[in-house]
Amino acid sequence: MKPGINALIFATAFLCAGVSHTAFAAAAEAKTQVGQRAAQTPPPAAAKTATPAADAPTAETGKVSINSASAEELAHAMNGVGLKKAQAIVSYREEYGPFKTLDDLRQVPGLGSALVERNLAHLML
Repeated sequence: MKPGINALIFATAFLCAGVSHTAFAAAAEAKTQVGQRAAQTPPPAAAKTATPAADAPTAETGKVSINSASAEELAHAMNGVGLKKAQAIVSYREEYGPFKTLDDLRQVPGLGSALVERNLAHLML
């Protein structure tokens, strides 16, 4: 009886090891295929069409102009700023004229100092 139990345990362990090895091999192959596809596809920035002249500084420096960008562009570029806050920036700019410094953003209702500080690297005049 003992040799039969040992054989059953051995067969079960062998079967489980084979199944897990197959699963690991399939997962590794899937990762390789995903990596190859990612390397073959161009990055999203390269897929864009020609941008208007107002966006030219954005494409070169990676920054968005607070004096010429639309609300959608501001919302996309700024961390923690949605469409409503971006629209508040545009409305403030239309009412009071162009911003003279990046720190002037602190005057826009709804934008605090911390939010402005967090986004200074993404902005330009």
